[in-house]
Amino acid sequence: MKTLHTDILVIGAGSGGLSVAAGAVQMGAKVVMLEGHKMGGDCLNFGCVPSKALIASGKVAHTMTHASDYGIADVAPQVDYAAAKDHVHDVIAQIAPVDSQERFEGLGVHVIREYGRFIDDKTVEAGDTRITARRIVIATGSSPFVPPIPGLDAVPYETNETIFDLRERPEHLLIVGGGPIGMEMAQAHVRLGSKVTVIEGAKALGKDDPEMAEVVLENLRAEGIEIAEDALAQEIRGKAGAIEIEAKDGRVFKGTHLLMAVGRKSNTDKLNLEAAGIETTRTGIKVDASLKTTNRKVYAIGDVAGGLQFTHVAGYHAGIIIRSAVLGLPAKATDRHIPWATYTDPELSQVGLTEAQAKNEHGDKVEVVRFHYNHNDRAIAERKTKGLIKVMVVKGRPVGVSIAGYQAGELINLWAMVIANKMKMSQVAAMVAPYPTIGEVNKRAAGAYFSPRLFDSDRVKMVVRFVQKWLP
Repeated sequence: MKTLHTDILVIGAGSGGLSVAAGAVQMGAKVVMLEGHKMGGDCLNFGCVPSKALIASGKVAHTMTHASDYGIADVAPQVDYAAAKDHVHDVIAQIAPVDSQERFEGLGVHVIREYGRFIDDKTVEAGDTRITARRIVIATGSSPFVPPIPGLDAVPYETNETIFDLRERPEHLLIVGGGPIGMEMAQAHVRLGSKVTVIEGAKALGKDDPEMAEVVLENLRAEGIEIAEDALAQEIRGKAGAIEIEAKDGRVFKGTHLLMAVGRKSNTDKLNLEAAGIETTRTGIKVDASLKTTNRKVYAIGDVAGGLQFTHVAGYHAGIIIRSAVLGLPAKATDRHIPWATYTDPELSQVGLTEAQAKNEHGDKVEVVRFHYNHNDRAIAERKTKGLIKVMVVKGRPVGVSIAGYQAGELINLWAMVIANKMKMSQVAAMVAPYPTIGEVNKRAAGAYFSPRLFDSDRVKMVVRFVQKWLP
């Protein structure tokens, strides 16, 4: 058994772990990183990257069938599902070198391709190596949660870890779960020629503002996706090519393929956390605001920490770790400024509080301003007028923003900066946006906040009349 001692031990080579390792080693720390599966983690191999690549294929097919909106004849696309998957894997291959073992070893990181397992409060075993470290960072991510639905163990099904290797286009894809993963895959597949039914036990896109979610769901239904809500799966039966899902209320859904997309579970099973005195919660490893576990020498970041499960959150957490574990400076994480997006068409994005959350927290101090896409000239030119932005404002400062519409995932970036830096609506209104751009939606939302104060105010009108009377 070999032994190593290092400054920083990173368990998991996903987004968060890779960011910690790269930052720490380039600042002069000794770093060991463990990865028993694929470098790049879920995001590169099974999540963000392949899903957006498949969505791009679906978008091209959809554009071909709706070209007449722009004065060009519609064309029925000849979809080669296997070739679309080749596109997906080519995209992964182009990005993979950035996350590769070779690159990180070139930076000076000692990479061990084994799973890590605690044997005491400061020692981790990986294969034939035992590692002790001044600080340990758990960044093992999450995996698809597959609920124990009766019959599921006897029926073939896909998850996000297998769907991108499927080469034959599903004739009728059943998706259990109406969250972001389920809805993104539903739209991608219906655009690539599959029939799609989404079975959701509660409300589709239920974690988002319901008004904004409905903008998206209306469009998905219009594209032919059947969305069954309040349909809790009670039994699954059948075989490959002939699968049935029976809901608790008796509804039965039939299809050829099944995708399970009901959520995620933190990857803690292999870690033997008890040996290190590390406590867990229902959602993951228990951490404090500085991302420290109940073992003060060990941190947990990203999905495994049980909070918001997004790649950019893991990257944000990595910055907290660099400040705390590498530089020895105080650092705490917050999720108040963390944005997220669902990459359906139209897109759905959020940062800060939703309207309901803002009203619950701030009561009648909240002002909600709206601006609809159909008043944006670029959106009209692009035929992308479905959507709106809502900004929740308290005493002149936005506390939350919800956007449903074209490029919502891009538009939310500005508001993430505004909320992170506690900026005011006046500072957004002072921005000059080039015309015509979708980005004007943000500025017009700020304008919608000030318009009644300027144009509907008797006091302002009185001042203007006085000025005009005496102005030389």
